Amino acid sequence: MTKRWTPSMVADQLEDAIATLRKLPPVVVQGYFTVWPKIKYTELEVLQQEKLPIKLRPRTEEITRLEETLSWMGCLEVDERKILWRRAANVRWKRICAEFGIVRATAHRHWMFALCKVADHLNQRDGL
Repeated sequence: MTKRWTPSMVADQLEDAIATLRKLPPVVVQGYFTVWPKIKYTELEVLQQEKLPIKLRPRTEEITRLEETLSWMGCLEVDERKILWRRAANVRWKRICAEFGIVRATAHRHWMFALCKVADHLNQRDGL
């Protein structure tokens, strides 16, 4: 039996998709390079430098879930997509409201409507 999608399940998967996107390597523009020589640091300079954070790479199943989540966006309007992604990325409501020119209650209503719309789309797709 397949699971029945709920708005909270959709929100959780969107947050996972954002986390996976953050694990992907940065996009590098091709064709630009530097002619400056590499800096050679002494051992003391290397020890005094701040440690770089370890960058984790996403696993194959995380990328598969990300691609599935991105495919859901086709059933939404552009503003609904933006609100869903910003909320999944933990952008504050105040900032979302300022960007869209709406009050918090309206922004929350749009967010909930978009989550319900995606959940309904997924349930119809799965034949539930």
